[in-house]
Amino acid sequence: MASFAMRGLTRRAVNLGGFVGCAALMGAAFFFEYVMKLTPCNMCMLQRIAVSALGLAFLVATLHDPRRVGARLYALLILVASGAAIALSAKHIWMQMQPPGSLPSCGADFFTMVDMLPFTTVVTRILAGGGECQAIVWSLFGLSMPAWLLIAVTVLGGAGVVGGFVLPRGRGETA
Repeated sequence: MASFAMRGLTRRAVNLGGFVGCAALMGAAFFFEYVMKLTPCNMCMLQRIAVSALGLAFLVATLHDPRRVGARLYALLILVASGAAIALSAKHIWMQMQPPGSLPSCGADFFTMVDMLPFTTVVTRILAGGGECQAIVWSLFGLSMPAWLLIAVTVLGGAGVVGGFVLPRGRGETA
Protein backbone atom coordinates (compact mmCIF):
# COMPACT_ATOMS: atom_id res chain seq x y z
CA MET A 1 0.00 0.00 0.00
CA ALA A 2 2.89 2.33 0.67
CA SER A 3 3.93 1.92 -2.95
CA PHE A 4 0.58 3.42 -4.05
CA ALA A 5 1.09 6.42 -1.77
CA MET A 6 4.66 6.93 -2.96
CA ARG A 7 3.35 7.10 -6.51
CA GLY A 8 0.75 9.66 -5.45
CA LEU A 9 -2.16 7.29 -6.01
CA THR A 10 -4.63 8.09 -3.28
CA ARG A 11 -8.39 7.72 -2.84
CA ARG A 12 -8.84 11.41 -3.46
CA ALA A 13 -6.87 11.23 -6.73
CA VAL A 14 -8.93 8.24 -7.92
CA ASN A 15 -12.19 9.96 -6.96
CA LEU A 16 -11.14 13.13 -8.76
CA GLY A 17 -10.19 11.06 -11.80
CA GLY A 18 -13.58 9.34 -11.65
CA PHE A 19 -15.34 12.69 -11.55
CA VAL A 20 -13.29 13.97 -14.50
CA GLY A 21 -14.06 10.75 -16.39
CA CYS A 22 -17.80 11.16 -15.81
CA ALA A 23 -17.60 14.83 -16.83
CA ALA A 24 -15.82 13.75 -20.02
CA LEU A 25 -18.55 11.19 -20.73
CA MET A 26 -21.22 13.85 -20.30
CA GLY A 27 -19.19 16.24 -22.45
CA ALA A 28 -19.04 13.59 -25.17
CA ALA A 29 -22.80 13.05 -24.89
CA PHE A 30 -23.45 16.76 -25.34
CA PHE A 31 -20.94 16.92 -28.20
CA PHE A 32 -22.77 14.14 -30.04
CA GLU A 33 -26.12 15.79 -29.37
CA TYR A 34 -25.37 19.44 -30.12
CA VAL A 35 -22.38 19.32 -32.50
CA MET A 36 -22.93 16.04 -34.34
CA LYS A 37 -26.74 16.58 -34.20
CA LEU A 38 -27.45 13.02 -32.97
CA THR A 39 -30.70 13.02 -31.01
CA PRO A 40 -30.39 10.92 -27.85
CA CYS A 41 -32.95 8.17 -27.41
CA ASN A 42 -34.78 7.59 -24.14
CA MET A 43 -32.30 4.93 -22.96
CA CYS A 44 -29.50 7.40 -23.62
CA MET A 45 -31.24 9.89 -21.35
CA LEU A 46 -31.48 7.33 -18.54
CA GLN A 47 -27.80 6.51 -18.99
CA ARG A 48 -26.96 10.21 -18.73
CA ILE A 49 -28.78 10.34 -15.39
CA ALA A 50 -26.82 7.32 -14.14
CA VAL A 51 -23.47 8.77 -15.29
CA SER A 52 -24.35 12.10 -13.66
CA ALA A 53 -25.16 10.29 -10.39
CA LEU A 54 -21.84 8.44 -10.61
CA GLY A 55 -20.00 11.70 -11.25
CA LEU A 56 -21.75 13.35 -8.32
CA ALA A 57 -20.74 10.46 -6.03
CA PHE A 58 -17.12 10.83 -7.18
CA LEU A 59 -17.24 14.62 -6.69
CA VAL A 60 -18.65 14.45 -3.16
CA ALA A 61 -16.14 11.73 -2.24
CA THR A 62 -13.33 13.92 -3.59
CA LEU A 63 -14.44 17.02 -1.71
CA HIS A 64 -15.16 15.16 1.53
CA ASP A 65 -12.03 12.95 1.43
CA PRO A 66 -13.24 10.88 4.40
CA ARG A 67 -11.38 8.43 6.55
CA ARG A 68 -11.60 4.66 6.16
CA VAL A 69 -15.27 4.02 7.01
CA GLY A 70 -16.55 7.01 5.03
CA ALA A 71 -14.39 6.04 2.06
CA ARG A 72 -15.94 2.59 2.06
CA LEU A 73 -19.44 4.07 2.18
CA TYR A 74 -18.61 6.26 -0.81
CA ALA A 75 -17.17 3.20 -2.56
CA LEU A 76 -20.50 1.43 -2.06
CA LEU A 77 -22.37 4.47 -3.39
CA ILE A 78 -20.06 4.48 -6.42
CA LEU A 79 -20.73 0.76 -6.85
CA VAL A 80 -24.50 1.34 -6.88
CA ALA A 81 -24.30 4.28 -9.32
CA SER A 82 -21.91 2.48 -11.67
CA GLY A 83 -24.06 -0.66 -11.40
CA ALA A 84 -27.08 1.33 -12.54
CA ALA A 85 -25.14 2.74 -15.49
CA ILE A 86 -23.81 -0.73 -16.35
CA ALA A 87 -27.30 -2.25 -16.21
CA LEU A 88 -28.78 0.49 -18.40
CA SER A 89 -25.94 0.21 -20.92
CA ALA A 90 -26.29 -3.57 -21.05
CA LYS A 91 -30.05 -3.29 -21.60
CA HIS A 92 -29.45 -0.74 -24.36
CA ILE A 93 -26.92 -3.05 -26.04
CA TRP A 94 -29.47 -5.89 -25.80
CA MET A 95 -32.09 -3.64 -27.44
CA GLN A 96 -29.69 -2.84 -30.27
CA MET A 97 -29.05 -6.55 -30.85
CA GLN A 98 -32.75 -7.34 -31.43
CA PRO A 99 -34.12 -7.54 -34.98
CA PRO A 100 -35.23 -4.12 -36.26
CA GLY A 101 -38.85 -3.39 -35.42
CA SER A 102 -39.12 -6.24 -32.89
CA LEU A 103 -39.42 -3.93 -29.87
CA PRO A 104 -42.43 -1.69 -29.18
CA SER A 105 -42.03 2.05 -29.24
CA CYS A 106 -41.15 3.86 -26.01
CA GLY A 107 -43.73 6.48 -26.83
CA ALA A 108 -42.97 10.18 -26.53
CA ASP A 109 -39.52 11.62 -26.01
CA PHE A 110 -37.99 11.55 -22.52
CA PHE A 111 -38.80 15.11 -21.39
CA THR A 112 -42.40 14.94 -22.63
CA MET A 113 -42.93 11.68 -20.76
CA VAL A 114 -41.38 13.12 -17.57
CA ASP A 115 -43.76 16.10 -17.81
CA MET A 116 -46.81 13.84 -18.20
CA LEU A 117 -46.04 10.78 -16.07
CA PRO A 118 -44.42 9.84 -12.75
CA PHE A 119 -40.69 9.17 -13.15
CA THR A 120 -41.00 5.49 -12.21
CA THR A 121 -43.61 5.00 -14.95
CA VAL A 122 -41.30 6.72 -17.44
CA VAL A 123 -38.40 4.42 -16.53
CA THR A 124 -40.63 1.34 -16.74
CA ARG A 125 -41.93 2.32 -20.19
CA ILE A 126 -38.46 3.04 -21.51
CA LEU A 127 -37.08 -0.26 -20.24
CA ALA A 128 -40.07 -2.20 -21.63
CA GLY A 129 -40.05 -0.48 -25.01
CA GLY A 130 -37.17 0.68 -27.04
CA GLY A 131 -37.95 0.67 -30.74
CA GLU A 132 -36.24 4.05 -31.07
CA CYS A 133 -33.34 2.80 -28.97
CA GLN A 134 -32.49 0.03 -31.44
CA ALA A 135 -30.82 2.35 -33.92
CA ILE A 136 -27.04 2.39 -33.88
CA VAL A 137 -26.24 5.89 -35.09
CA TRP A 138 -22.52 5.90 -34.23
CA SER A 139 -19.88 3.27 -33.61
CA LEU A 140 -16.13 3.05 -33.17
CA PHE A 141 -14.22 -0.18 -33.81
CA GLY A 142 -17.56 -1.93 -34.19
CA LEU A 143 -18.84 -0.90 -30.74
CA SER A 144 -21.86 1.35 -30.30
CA MET A 145 -22.10 4.22 -27.82
CA PRO A 146 -23.77 2.10 -25.14
CA ALA A 147 -20.98 -0.48 -25.46
CA TRP A 148 -18.33 2.19 -24.97
CA LEU A 149 -20.28 3.58 -22.03
CA LEU A 150 -20.46 0.10 -20.52
CA ILE A 151 -16.68 -0.19 -20.71
CA ALA A 152 -16.12 3.31 -19.33
CA VAL A 153 -18.46 3.03 -16.32
CA THR A 154 -17.14 -0.44 -15.51
CA VAL A 155 -13.59 0.92 -15.38
CA LEU A 156 -14.59 4.07 -13.47
CA GLY A 157 -16.77 2.21 -11.01
CA GLY A 158 -14.14 -0.47 -10.46
CA ALA A 159 -11.48 2.15 -9.82
CA GLY A 160 -13.75 3.97 -7.36
CA VAL A 161 -14.53 0.80 -5.43
CA VAL A 162 -10.90 -0.35 -5.32
CA GLY A 163 -9.82 3.17 -4.37
CA GLY A 164 -12.32 3.33 -1.54
CA PHE A 165 -11.32 -0.02 -0.08
CA VAL A 166 -7.60 -0.28 -0.86
CA LEU A 167 -5.92 3.06 -1.43
CA PRO A 168 -4.70 5.38 1.30
CA ARG A 169 -6.36 8.68 2.03
CA GLY A 170 -3.22 10.63 1.35
CA ARG A 171 -2.90 12.36 4.70
CA GLY A 172 -0.79 9.82 6.52
CA GLU A 173 -3.51 7.17 6.63
CA THR A 174 -2.34 3.71 5.59
CA ALA A 175 -5.60 2.46 4.09
